[in-house]
Amino acid sequence: MAQPSQQSIEARQKYVEAWNTTMVNIWRERISKLGVYDTGALWRSVLSLPVQADGRFYDITLSQTFLEYGIWQDLGVGREVYHGNPGNIGRAKVRERRRWFSVKYYASVMRLRDFMAESLGAEFKEMFCNALDSSRAKNSTQYYKRKGYA
Repeated sequence: MAQPSQQSIEARQKYVEAWNTTMVNIWRERISKLGVYDTGALWRSVLSLPVQADGRFYDITLSQTFLEYGIWQDLGVGREVYHGNPGNIGRAKVRERRRWFSVKYYASVMRLRDFMAESLGAEFKEMFCNALDSSRAKNSTQYYKRKGYA
């Protein structure tokens, strides 16, 4: 079976690492633009963790981290209502959604999925075609090598 070309592995690695960095940059930009900060702790907490991959970039684990506070900002909920409140807070809701996290995330994940599918699909086609090529099969099997045909 043919090994994946180093070029396709490097292309996947570069794409995944660039995607991870781009997501952090997008989130920081959105936090700044929407003013989702008092102390700047959320902005500083957004990090991309090291990419874990199997070496061929077939199996990839991507991780980003940020303060839990960021999720509540994205949803527009928080401490303005005490626990156990029956639902009528007696005034207009003050908090608004500031969607810094979720807006582009889903679309970006789908782009990453599509890139990986295309890259791995092309590699599979190459391996499959090589497996069906009779001259390559003869050159790569021990039987034909022993007979001196390879």
